[in-house]
This record gives sequence, C-alpha cells and structure tokens, in this order.
Amino acid sequence: MKIAICQINTIVGAFEENKKLVLDYYYKACEINADIVVFPELAITGYPPQDLLLENGFVDENLKCLTDIAAISTIPLIIGYVRKENGRLFNSAALCQDGKVTNTYDKMLLPTYDVFDEDRYFENGNKPGIWKLSINHKTINLGIQVCEDLWDDDYDTKVSVLQKDSGADLIMNISASPYHEGRITERQDLIKSQIAKIGIPFIYCNLVGGQDELIFDGESLAYDANGQQLAQGKMFEQDLFLVELYEKPNNHFPIMEKEERLYRALCLGVKDYFRKTGHKEALIGLSGGIDSALVACIATDALRSENVHGFSMPSSFSSEHSKSDAAKLAENLNIEFDMIGIEGIVGLFEKSLEPKFSGTKRGVAEENIQARTRGNILMAIANKFGWMVLSTGNKTEMALGYCTLYGDMSGGLSVISDLSKIDVYRIANWVNEKAGYDRIPQSTLDKEPSAELAADQVDPFDYNIVSPLVDAIIEEHKSPEELIKAGADKELVLHLYRLIRINEFKRRQAAPGLRVSHKAFGVGRRIPIVNHYKGNID
Repeated sequence: MKIAICQINTIVGAFEENKKLVLDYYYKACEINADIVVFPELAITGYPPQDLLLENGFVDENLKCLTDIAAISTIPLIIGYVRKENGRLFNSAALCQDGKVTNTYDKMLLPTYDVFDEDRYFENGNKPGIWKLSINHKTINLGIQVCEDLWDDDYDTKVSVLQKDSGADLIMNISASPYHEGRITERQDLIKSQIAKIGIPFIYCNLVGGQDELIFDGESLAYDANGQQLAQGKMFEQDLFLVELYEKPNNHFPIMEKEERLYRALCLGVKDYFRKTGHKEALIGLSGGIDSALVACIATDALRSENVHGFSMPSSFSSEHSKSDAAKLAENLNIEFDMIGIEGIVGLFEKSLEPKFSGTKRGVAEENIQARTRGNILMAIANKFGWMVLSTGNKTEMALGYCTLYGDMSGGLSVISDLSKIDVYRIANWVNEKAGYDRIPQSTLDKEPSAELAADQVDPFDYNIVSPLVDAIIEEHKSPEELIKAGADKELVLHLYRLIRINEFKRRQAAPGLRVSHKAFGVGRRIPIVNHYKGNID
C-alpha cells in the first residue's frame, strides 16, 4: 500500500488558494500511483483559524470547499476541516473518495495550553475513528487521528490504544504541530512509544509554513509496526513523498545542527509573514550591532537582497566602528544601504524639551529620544514606500525591558524576539561558518554590546550569566527560590525577576514575534500587566 503524504503550506481563510493547493498535490499523488493521499489538520481553513470560527460564513465556506474537493476524488483522500452539527463545531478529518465524503472523524483531545485554545471553539469527539478502506482488493481498518490525539499521555482517553483495541491495522495522524526547538525529537519519541504499545504502523502528516507568530516545520513521519522509521518529510518546506508501509526501514535521515534549524525556521517565518500579509520589502535599522546584523541576514535570505533596505542612523554617541560595520554588512548582503544622521533632530527635541527638563539630571528620557527618533524615521520611510520595518530586539532584552517602546521596538514583525542573546551569537557565528567568510563583520561579533545612547555606554548585563537565567524563568517557569537554591546569585535573580515582571506592558505593545522556543512572548504566554507577585522567597 502506497501512502502519499502531502505536507502543504496553507493560508488561514484563503479557501480558493488552499483548495487549489490541495488539488494540485492530490493530482501529483495520483500520477505516482498513490493508494491513499493524506493532508494536514484543518488544511482547508488554514491553522489556527481562531475567532474566524465564530463567523458562520467562514465555517460554511470551509464546508463548500470540502464538497468541491470530494467531488473530484477517486482514490481515497484524507483532509482536515471544520465539521458543523446542530450549531456545534468539530476539528475533524474527512475521507473523500469516489466523488463524495464517505467518512468523518472528530478530534477527541483538544489542547488548551500554550498557543492552543481549541476548547474555545470545538467540541470533543467521542468515537475512535476507524475507517474500513478497500485498497487493491484488500480491506484495511484505518485508525484516524487529529494532532493532539497522539499526545494522550496527559489525558484519560488513550486514543491510539483505543483505536488498536477497536481493530485498527494502521494509524494515521493529521496534524498542525508548530515548531519549537527539539520538537521533532519529541514527536519521534512519542510515536515510537505509541507503537511499542500497539504494534501497528503509524503515519504522521504535519503542516508546514508560517502563520502569524507560529512556524510549522513539516517533517512528516512514517513508521512500521516495529517502530522503525520509514520516511521523513522535508524541514520547513512543502513536500510530497510516497510511503510503502512494508519497505525496508531507512536509517539515514538528514540531521541539522541547532543553529541551522533556528535560522531556517526564522527565514520561513519572515518569508511567509511577508507573503501572506501582502508585503514584499523590508526595512531594518542597522546599528552595527549583532542583533540587527542577524535580522538583516535572515531577511535577505527570506526575501532576497533586492527587497531588503538597511538604514544607519548615527547619533553623536555612535562609534565609527558601528557605522563602518553597518556599511560592511550591507555590502556583504548586497542590500540597499543609506545613512541618515539624527544628531540635529535629537538636538531639536532636546531644545524643545529644555524648559520642561531644566534642573533635572540627564538620563534615560534623553537617551530614549534617540531610539524614538530612529523609530520615527524608519516608520516614515516604510510608510512612504510601502515597506515593513523589522524590529531587532532579542528575547533577553525584551524580557528585561532593555528596549525602547516606540523606538527600537517599532516595526511590523519582531524577528528574533524568541532568541536569547547567547543564541543570537551562536547563530551569527554559524552564519559566517556556513558562508565561508565574515558575512557578519567579525568586529560586530567581537565588540562589547552597547545601545550607544550615551558616552562610553555598554549593556549592563553579562549575557552569559543573565540569558540562561532569563530562559529558566520564562521557558522553564523556574521560581527565584529554585534558581537561588541551584546556585544563582540571590540579588541578581530577584532583580531579573522584577525586570521581567514590570516590563510586561512593553511586550504587550511589541510587534508579533516568531516563536521558536517552548515558551515565547505572545499568545502562548498570558501574564497580567498589573502584577504584584514578586516571586517571594523564604
């Protein structure tokens, strides 16, 4: 039996485009003599449709699209859609064959954690999906699942075991599982653990592409009844591949190092965010620092160099090496580069504010005038030419509030807001190793980080110490007490915890950021802005 796995890149609400994409892949699968063709979870609507599901017209159009797809079906086609019954909605899979929908299955387990909120929209299915198919004059009992049905360890209902006990010969899971670092290993381990319990083959078809802050990596999987991997879809690319369930297992699958995975994920996130929002060109403020350099590399590889514009906006505090590093980076990337000095503009601001600021000590307010001037310049240029500004702050800085609201936080997409400062350096070094030359100027990597908003200013953190602590608080939910008991400096931990707490208001106003970790700032992290909990310790 030959199963065609189609990991496709859909767009939320683009019904005609999604239908055309499904049919294109279906016809290709038919041409290579597939016996069954499978598509991801909610492939018709795109994932996640969120509150669009509350619009009757949206759900009805999804149903019409399914009818159109079913009408052309010959060999079995399995696809995710939204089923409606008596005013209730279900996240469902449909089996289309011989011109009609012959079977449906409703997702039993609905995730309501991190970025997922499916219980808000859908009802739980209550029957294990066992479909009887006739393939090449043989009958097979197919157990069909939808995404979370695989992740049943934390639920009372053990879907895979239930389906095996109900007579399934093969399990097929259609999924829209977003990427975070290490996710593919989690999926592989989970599927193998399920097979160890049920002893039947397992097919996993995953979505690929960017949708708002989520990135779907594809990497669909196929395993035989012994838990041996048969096939794996491409990472961060659309793919169609044929699986023969009884072929010899393949023990050689591509392995990417962490830095390349993160880089390619962010490239896909940027590329799809622009493509799906209708934007074509990006604008980046090039400071000569490591963050803007990495964002410029990602944007160039995602959008092509002719669609990326870099602007240096030096002030009186900008060093010569920062200006020259920015120019050299732009030359290396072959992107447009221009320079607009802000000293005069900042001077006018300060002169206008002098009567109000008179008698006060120069400090953050004056420093931030520079950042906000730069933000206004970038937004004005982008507004004039229809470009999108990419903001360049990293996760460590965003966590601690070391960023300026309406200044360097301005933009339509925050590209590296889920990368720690340490990861920024590691990926930047990987970029240069991959290129075979200093694509990012070595001096950018070597110099001490600085916002350059005051004389002789350097960042007030040792990132090698601070970044892991921030990650532990944000991603691992570690309490100050746990970190201090593990050996971290008490005063530093409490200081970082406070900064993270009081800067939630900034992050709530930030551009959407691309998620690549277990816990990113965004829809998957819901912390009150008004928050008096200080991580009290005994």
